Amino acid sequence: MSSESGTSVRLQIGHVLFMDLVAYSTQLLDEQRQYQEQLTEIVRGSAQVRSAKEAGKLIRLPAGDGMALVFFDSPERPVRCAIEISKKLKEYPQLKLRMGIHSGPIGEVRDVNDQTNVAGAGINLARRVMDWGDGGHILLSKRVAEDLSHSRKWGRFLHELGECAGKHGVPIFLVNFYGDGVGNPELPKAIRQARLEQAAKAAATGAPRTFRRVYLAIIATVVSIGVIGLCLWFYWRQNQASLLPEEKSIAVLPFENFSPAKDNAFFADGIQDDILTSLAKIKDLRVISRSSVMALRDAAGQNLRDIGRKLAVANILEGSVRKEGDRVVVNVQLIDTQNNRQIWANRYDRTLVDSLGLQGELASEIADMLRARLSDDEKAQAAAKPTQNADAYVFYLRANQISRNPDTLLEDYRTAEQLYVQAIELDPNFALAHARLASVCAEVFRYYEPTDSWRTKAFAEAETALRLQPNLAEGHFALGQCIYWMDKDYDRALEQFEIASRLSPSNADTRRLIAAIERRQGKWQEALEAYERVAKLDPQNPSTARELMYTNSSMRRWPEAARWAEQMRALAPTSLVAKIQSGYIDFQWKGDTRLLKSKLEEIPAGVDPDGSVTAARWDVAMLQRDYSAAKRILETSSANETSYSVAGLTPKIFLEGCTYVALGDNANAQKLFEQARPAFEAAVKEAPESAERHASLGWLYALMGRKNDAIAEGQRAVELKPESKDAVDGSLMNGYLALIYARVGENDLAIPLIERLLTTPGAVDSTDYSITVNDLKYRWEWDPVRDDPRFKQLIAETSP
Repeated sequence: MSSESGTSVRLQIGHVLFMDLVAYSTQLLDEQRQYQEQLTEIVRGSAQVRSAKEAGKLIRLPAGDGMALVFFDSPERPVRCAIEISKKLKEYPQLKLRMGIHSGPIGEVRDVNDQTNVAGAGINLARRVMDWGDGGHILLSKRVAEDLSHSRKWGRFLHELGECAGKHGVPIFLVNFYGDGVGNPELPKAIRQARLEQAAKAAATGAPRTFRRVYLAIIATVVSIGVIGLCLWFYWRQNQASLLPEEKSIAVLPFENFSPAKDNAFFADGIQDDILTSLAKIKDLRVISRSSVMALRDAAGQNLRDIGRKLAVANILEGSVRKEGDRVVVNVQLIDTQNNRQIWANRYDRTLVDSLGLQGELASEIADMLRARLSDDEKAQAAAKPTQNADAYVFYLRANQISRNPDTLLEDYRTAEQLYVQAIELDPNFALAHARLASVCAEVFRYYEPTDSWRTKAFAEAETALRLQPNLAEGHFALGQCIYWMDKDYDRALEQFEIASRLSPSNADTRRLIAAIERRQGKWQEALEAYERVAKLDPQNPSTARELMYTNSSMRRWPEAARWAEQMRALAPTSLVAKIQSGYIDFQWKGDTRLLKSKLEEIPAGVDPDGSVTAARWDVAMLQRDYSAAKRILETSSANETSYSVAGLTPKIFLEGCTYVALGDNANAQKLFEQARPAFEAAVKEAPESAERHASLGWLYALMGRKNDAIAEGQRAVELKPESKDAVDGSLMNGYLALIYARVGENDLAIPLIERLLTTPGAVDSTDYSITVNDLKYRWEWDPVRDDPRFKQLIAETSP
């Protein structure tokens, strides 16, 4: 007989959504019919179903208590359809539907009625994927999840469940699809039960001899107390397994400086940072970021196995640098942290000029030792020297050490800017220096001075960097910063960050800014989860702790905010931001300024960058209604400007005027406000598109009694940054507007706005326009509305 049938079956890839109603057979016949009709109506109403049907790209198959939808155009189509159905099901709580999705081969067949139909492994496997779920679950096969993972928008919905035993012992790798109110985040019962059985079997037969007595005790406990003990044991095992590091993971610890001149420490840090950055660009490696490892500068006295466990890495690179005159000696060793053994070591004795490509050479050798695959582009990147000019490289390393601290202030940025400029003057083709300079300019624009000059320079430097080196991750990152912070074009910024992330997969800074954009888009929960994922990948990074502290406080999740503030203090013990912000969180949560005051007392006299410590000390005194102390703080401070609001540096005489207002001395207050007015108005003229500067000017006008001007400036600030386009700064601008309304006597406008902002994420800051119950309760700025019954009721009835 011929091995081939008379008719060949034409196979094609179908994208299958299989669904059925849970516990359908337990319902009465009338209920079954009603549920089927409701489900059919929901499916027919799906936009994905309608459009695919019209295009001739859909086949619907009835399947007992559910159905299968086979799409033939896109693997995203069944996922989008499942989302639509899941959302619609909220209107039908009686329908407990589970769904499974798989892409696989489909072929046409003739059914029992001699009609053309479809069948194949694609449909069968979609059903087996679905069978593991409970009501509300949307489960995906590994193939579908991999297809979706290439798109940023789907990544946060994908939660791996791992391998599950399939039919005939063939395992299925499952992924749970949920988020934004879609899907079911719970572990499916069938998977939970299978894992319990697996754990019990392992405990009985697979335990090492030295632990067998412990496992037998656990099993005995399970027998006596039932499933609870077994669950506890299993989850412990699960957690232990999750702590095992990936084989191709590495942390580059700070290099020791053995140079005779101790001020060459920046050079040792720079070499370490460049090696880390080069490794981070290798897709096949997971590399802990610079911020996480810098906290381990004294690792020589620590157990490397403990460090590996703390950072969740399998390998650590240690090194030392000796720079003397024109010669550079670098010693490195690669350590397996699990076995505490040396894998590889090398010594490099070079001239300064010859050492310029050392970081790429080292990265390639380390990748080889870890059996990491390098693409042709990654090999080319590793082989490229950042510059041919040794002096330019030294200026660049000095600038990096200053600009990349977690607590960088305006004066630091300006110093770094000049050092990068000097590097570029020596080598105009130094693309990396152009990119870093662009980032510095963008950060100054974002955090301090949103002027056209910083904007122009930032864009120009980023574009120059990419013109010189189109595949430079740092160039795309800097351009993304410019587009994000200056143009407020989130989609275009995300495009640049996606490119940067692809070119440097282990760069946590890029991931943080992607999370920050989600936060500005008002996706607070998604942003929080994204930051938490970054924290797991980058566990010792104070910048991530800072963002989690800020995000949780913005959501008024005070215990969590306080925990992250404590974490930031532990990671960056000298950080002024960590000290001060932890105190403000305690005040906003509990209405208590004692922690804030004690943290400020820890700061040595004379330490007052940008007047930030003066501003915080003054604010504490004002919160305590100790106006005499507030006056003394300002009088004894050498700062002429203070870092108090989001609008940039504030003249100290403005704070002095506020103190006189609180004291009831309006005459002296107005003299000081009049002196401050030209600086506020010049700031707006310098940056007319800055919402923060308009808001700050409006607050000054309100204190001066210029009601119409004050309201106009406050409303202009809200127009420039509406909450619909910027959920973070937009809410703060509305806080300013509420403050202005209250000061000029517009209670009917102020109080409804305050009421809304009390439940709006983002309207929280360590300054007077912050809207929390304790800010409203204790700040002198709200005194004009304090006796309004509506204001009293808000304070009495709203939780912190």
